[in-house]
Amino acid sequence: MAEGQRESGLSPLQVLLIAPLAGALVTLSLAPFDIWPAGIVSCALLAWLLSICPPRQALWRGWLYGLGLFGSGVSWVYVSIHVHGYAPVPLAALLTLLFCGGLAAFPAIFAWCYVRFARSLPGGMLLGFPLLWVLFEWLRSWILTGFPWLLLGYAHVDTWIAGWAPVLGVYGLSLICAVSGTCLFLAWRSRQAVTIALYTVIVGLLWVGGGVLQPIKWVAPASEQALSVAVYQPNIPQQQKWDRRYYRAILAQMETASAPLMGVDILVWPEAAVPDYYQNARGFIDPIAEHASLMETTLITGIPFRPQGKRQYHNSILALGQGSGVYHKQRLVPFGEYVPLESLLRGLIAFFDLPMSAFTAGPSGQAPLQAGAFRVAPYICYEIVYPDLVARGARDADLLITISNDSWFGDSIGPLQHLQMAQMRALENGRYLIRGTNNGVSAIIDEQGKIVVASERFVATTLHGQVQTMLGSTPFSSFGSTPVIAGCALGLALMYLLYLGFWRDQD
Repeated sequence: MAEGQRESGLSPLQVLLIAPLAGALVTLSLAPFDIWPAGIVSCALLAWLLSICPPRQALWRGWLYGLGLFGSGVSWVYVSIHVHGYAPVPLAALLTLLFCGGLAAFPAIFAWCYVRFARSLPGGMLLGFPLLWVLFEWLRSWILTGFPWLLLGYAHVDTWIAGWAPVLGVYGLSLICAVSGTCLFLAWRSRQAVTIALYTVIVGLLWVGGGVLQPIKWVAPASEQALSVAVYQPNIPQQQKWDRRYYRAILAQMETASAPLMGVDILVWPEAAVPDYYQNARGFIDPIAEHASLMETTLITGIPFRPQGKRQYHNSILALGQGSGVYHKQRLVPFGEYVPLESLLRGLIAFFDLPMSAFTAGPSGQAPLQAGAFRVAPYICYEIVYPDLVARGARDADLLITISNDSWFGDSIGPLQHLQMAQMRALENGRYLIRGTNNGVSAIIDEQGKIVVASERFVATTLHGQVQTMLGSTPFSSFGSTPVIAGCALGLALMYLLYLGFWRDQD
């Protein structure tokens, strides 16, 4: 290890400081900071840290990088564990550290694979780094149910390369961002005018290409008449949400606030707006649904659901009144909605017994909800961060809707990151997206990923706006992430074949 450090010119202390700082720059590139160049600089710094070191040292440096990335970017889970899970401060801090440290294994293994297999390939530093980076972002999105948070591409929902999003999706933007970072590092290392010009051209083509694509209209309004939408944000404190003493007060608040909203085309309540199973709450729901039907309003609400005759419980969305349909959440949040290794963990501490933490995942291929004559693709909370899950639903939908309860994360950056990811889904699929939350940020987002109107956080309020149904589909909506992921894997395979051919020629 000491030999690798001498080669790189970095002491252990310098590595300990620089690697986590480089990872934290990704967080700065994302909402709410939106310093998007920081993500590119982060890639350049990691490429520098991995430019000479041996594989074992790369594993350590990659893990430190990941600890800085996730420690700065998702440590808001501490709020859920301590405030709402009632874990003591030391235990909550330990569990948060274990969570971030476990996620840091992905950058660690990426760094090891890059140094061990890709760095020495033809074009390995220019292409091997970004291709592997995207593959590991993708792997993180599905291993152990997946955690596709803090992807590099999310920083670019409003930059020039956003033009690539309807074609390549967020992973394509991550690829462009990583290529830009490696070009920055290689230009700095070379410091020769010709080489710097070459890397500048490569980056310029990618960014100008995004600018050229931005004006393209992949979709078009289905009609000139927009649909009126109201989103009620009740701001129910999480401590009261599942406390039966507050149940009737919550129902009264929802009913009173929603009565004057009847008459809009779509009225949205947030995730688990009614804190009881639908089958138990029919006495409250049915009269409101009947009133909505008379007013030609579709009420879309989150509510737990218990199928008759089954010992299953779902986190669900229902369309009522002028609408119809039920959707059961497919991607559940570990510990929040189900407990992995339940027989071992359930009951150990309060965090493993959070309210409504025994849900069953819904099946794939569920039909969209109906809002009058229009099809609405529904997603609950965490599901909106899965690019391909959303793309599959968007293919058969006129609108997208996501409901959430971000109260679990308090006054942290987590809900603002969540909103930015919802913007990317609207941009990727060319569909208006309605976002209804318990305590903010509720929003209406247009087909270009722009926020049309948004609520304040931590207030009970009603958001009013209009949405357009769209005709047509984007390339990403049609094909998802498959072309980018397959292209990255194929690119690495071709680099390796070229490498083998080079050495055969030398022999």
